[in-house]
Amino acid sequence: MANKCKKDEGPPPPAAWLATFSDLNSLLMTFFVMLFSMSSISPGKFQQAAVSFRSPFSGTPPSVLTGGRSLSEESLITSNPGIRVELFRLQDNPKYKGRITIEENDKGTIIKMQDMAFFEPGSARLTADAKELLYKLGIILIEHSNNAIEIYGFTDDRPPADTSIYPSNWHLGAARAASVARFYADEMKQKRTMERLAEVREGKFDPEYYYNPERFYPIAVGDKEIKKDIQNLKSNIEAQKLKLKEDFEQGKVNIADMKLKEKNLDEKYKKDLETLRRKYRRIDLLILRQRLR
Repeated sequence: MANKCKKDEGPPPPAAWLATFSDLNSLLMTFFVMLFSMSSISPGKFQQAAVSFRSPFSGTPPSVLTGGRSLSEESLITSNPGIRVELFRLQDNPKYKGRITIEENDKGTIIKMQDMAFFEPGSARLTADAKELLYKLGIILIEHSNNAIEIYGFTDDRPPADTSIYPSNWHLGAARAASVARFYADEMKQKRTMERLAEVREGKFDPEYYYNPERFYPIAVGDKEIKKDIQNLKSNIEAQKLKLKEDFEQGKVNIADMKLKEKNLDEKYKKDLETLRRKYRRIDLLILRQRLR
């Protein structure tokens, strides 16, 4: 007698406990969504969490060979369109036209502010105009990123007066950089706390996070940079005077023309020197690239 083919009954039915388990997962998800909708998010802490979650999924997870740091870095300043637009808008403001320069380098984004009376002469005390500009930049840079910021303090080539509390331009430059750091970590922090008091109470704005003193690194430049530019200016003027003497010896110009042109070169040097000194009435902010950890 031929064997009868067994009817294909299909896979066995799922276990009864799976239905209960599925219902439990749905209830838990609903519960946590409800908690999230009722909570207040701190922007600073949220950004920290976002950076930490981004690292493992970016393709370059932390490695024990690099001390737990990833090999990738990003600039939140240049990658954030809103920050970039606001910076360029401030740069185009007629009040600051030609006085703000935005550049990228290997370390991050550098904001150069020059040709303004940022400090009282021979002093590290910020002027009202300086505080106004730093305040506007602070709202853009500090409250929309968690990047560390290096602050560079400059002076011109003239040494401090004998009665000054600063023994050198190096000390004065350091004090000026520290004044900017203190303005952000103290004065502006207090002002923004009062202006956004309602958001602070609701947990939507955390001044302790954004204006943490550990974000700011004052660095003294002093007169080092301007002295390099002055030396280049002197070398250029001396080369032109040497060329005049050669032309005189070859009979191309007479003595009167040579003396007149030398006088004009001396006047040009004085004018260009004053232009350089105005240029080095300056503060630089370097927003360091954000290292993913």
